[in-house]
Amino acid sequence: QVQLVESGGGLVQAGGSLRLSCAASGLSFSSYGMGWFRQAPGKERKFVAFINWNGRNTYYFHSVKGRFTISRDNAKNTVYLQMHSLKPEDTAVYYCAADRKFRVTSYASRSDEYDYWGQGTQVTVSS
Repeated sequence: QVQLVESGGGLVQAGGSLRLSCAASGLSFSSYGMGWFRQAPGKERKFVAFINWNGRNTYYFHSVKGRFTISRDNAKNTVYLQMHSLKPEDTAVYYCAADRKFRVTSYASRSDEYDYWGQGTQVTVSS
């Protein structure tokens, strides 16, 4: 059974930093692209960042580029999202997701491109 478990969320002041982790099990992690999405209250889930299977290809939503960094450790079956210069508008539940399609230069930014999802972790940024 595939499980994706996010952790690292919390309450932080504007300008602060957090690092989210997503631990995967039940799948061949190093074969999957991984993504982060977020969903603010009353809004639809939106793409944040993608990393391909070997970590050499990353892609970011424009509003987080330069502030967020996605990375992965295939030995630990874990993907990370390092977030700096957080803003109140970054407040959301953050979800990690796994994409089984083999990608070298392309990226997955739509929810329907992902096969598995975690339960999410809350990030709250106070002003």
